[in-house]
Amino acid sequence: MEHILAEKKINKSKKQTKKPLKADLKKETNIKDLEKKVEVLQDKHIRLKAEFENFRKRKNREISSLLQYDGENFIKDFLPVADDIGRLINSKKESNKNKNSFLEGINIIESKIQKLFENKSIESFGKEGDILDPDLHEAMLTQKVEKKKDNQVLEVFEKGYRYHDKVIRHAKVVVNKK
Repeated sequence: MEHILAEKKINKSKKQTKKPLKADLKKETNIKDLEKKVEVLQDKHIRLKAEFENFRKRKNREISSLLQYDGENFIKDFLPVADDIGRLINSKKESNKNKNSFLEGINIIESKIQKLFENKSIESFGKEGDILDPDLHEAMLTQKVEKKKDNQVLEVFEKGYRYHDKVIRHAKVVVNKK
C-alpha cells in the first residue's frame, strides 16, 4: 500500500510538473510576443521621430529661403522702372532740346511706380490738410498759422507708405501749432 501511495504521489507530481511546464511555455510565448510587439512599436516610434525631425528641418530651410529672398519678386517688378530711369537719363544727356519729352518720361515712370505699388498693396499717405496722427506722421517742424486748425499738416517733406496694414515709413510733415 505504501508502494501505491508513493506511486500516486509520483503521478501527482508528474501531473503538477506537466501543468506548470505548459503554463510556463504559454507565458514564455506571450512574453516573446509582447517583446516583439514592443520592439516593433519602438522601431515605429524611432522612425516617426526621425521623419518628424526631417520634416521640421526641411520646413526651417524653406522658411529661411523664403525670408532670405523675400524681396525678389518686388525687385523683378521694379527692374523695368529702373531701366526706364536709365533710358530717361541717357535721353536727357543726348538732347536738351525737348523738355516736354523729358517730363513725359518722368510722368511715365511715376505712373509705373504707382501701378507697381498698387499691385503690391503699398499705399502712400500724408498730404496737406491731414490732422497729425503720431502712428502715421512724424512732425519735423511746427509753425503757427492762425487760419489752420491745431495739429493740421501744413507741408509734407516725404510721403509715408503702408504695406497692407503695416506702416513702412512715417510721413515727414510740418504741423500747425497754435
